[in-house]
Amino acid sequence: MRRITIWLLSTVAALVLLFSYKTSTMGAGGDTSAIASGSDGSAGSSWTATDDGSGTGSGSSGGSSTGSSGGSSGGSGTATGSVTQTRWGPVQVKITVSGGKITDVTTVQVPDGNRRDQEINDYAVPILRQEALAAQSAQIDTVSGATVTSDGYRESLQSAIDAAHLR
Repeated sequence: MRRITIWLLSTVAALVLLFSYKTSTMGAGGDTSAIASGSDGSAGSSWTATDDGSGTGSGSSGGSSTGSSGGSSGGSGTATGSVTQTRWGPVQVKITVSGGKITDVTTVQVPDGNRRDQEINDYAVPILRQEALAAQSAQIDTVSGATVTSDGYRESLQSAIDAAHLR
């Protein structure tokens, strides 16, 4: 009788713990459609070129770009990648190009629906940035524990590289 009582109590305790476990998606609102077009209202990537720091131009997605450098691989400026919707939220990056090389990568948007998302991104984004600068392309390794964010980062980075007409 004592064994049955202990078994029953442990089963109930296990079920209570199982159903009270909070997953990382419980804090997220789930509605990311309002930000699907990006923070500036553009759905695609954009390029802003500079020539000796004096001339500027801009283009948007669709493959066209204007500006003094014409978006060539020897140009300088910034390119913002398209917003990549992941299951945890949007990811978007912006690259700075000088002399046809990526000199900086900054994140415009990363998932931040809860504390765990913020912890993951605080760890993963600097690693992804270093990988992108070292590789000078979007062919970078996935950060362990941040697979979804890494995939979104890579996709947005590739669209920024395409907008800047690099490789």
